[in-house]
Amino acid sequence: MTELDAPAWPLDPIRTERLVLRASEARDRAAFIELYSSPEVHTYLGGPRPRDELDRSVPEIPGRRPGNFVIELDGAMIGTVEVGTVEVGTVEVGPREAERHGRVLPDARQVRPDAGEAELSYLLLPKTWGRGYAAEACAAALDWFADAVPGVPVVLYTQTANTRSMRLAAKLGFTEVRRFEQWDAEQWMGVWEPAAPPT
Repeated sequence: MTELDAPAWPLDPIRTERLVLRASEARDRAAFIELYSSPEVHTYLGGPRPRDELDRSVPEIPGRRPGNFVIELDGAMIGTVEVGTVEVGTVEVGPREAERHGRVLPDARQVRPDAGEAELSYLLLPKTWGRGYAAEACAAALDWFADAVPGVPVVLYTQTANTRSMRLAAKLGFTEVRRFEQWDAEQWMGVWEPAAPPT
């Protein structure tokens, strides 16, 4: 695989039918804290983090890194979606947060040891669930990534008990690679291959 240049960041906002995907700003801090402290959001992610800890530790502009988008609806943040590479040659396009609370992340290079893979992750506020926003935001992020870093597959991990996430993975076109037991629960790993460019 040839060395890739990381896409310029922040980039212009991506607009979908109902949403805007953009880089985070200081005005999003309260919504980040709400996401990270939500018991509903973290049901399958190891549990929420204490709000007082987050008040102290979340930076003024949280989550500002390549590949990490704020999902905005009607001018307000409702969640995040990230497509971050594990490794692409020697360049990390969007390194995943090592300290992410409760993540189940076996080495994604087990899928294709000869190439880097990216990981899709997303969090949405519970009041927005069930309206298709996650699918809309994730599809837009995957399209952006496929254009920015052509030919790199994307992996997704979730617990099989998380039926919403399993349905979304299928809707987005992820194919099951394997299931495994970790943290007393069955985990699922899927991969999404970008469409081959026309010849």
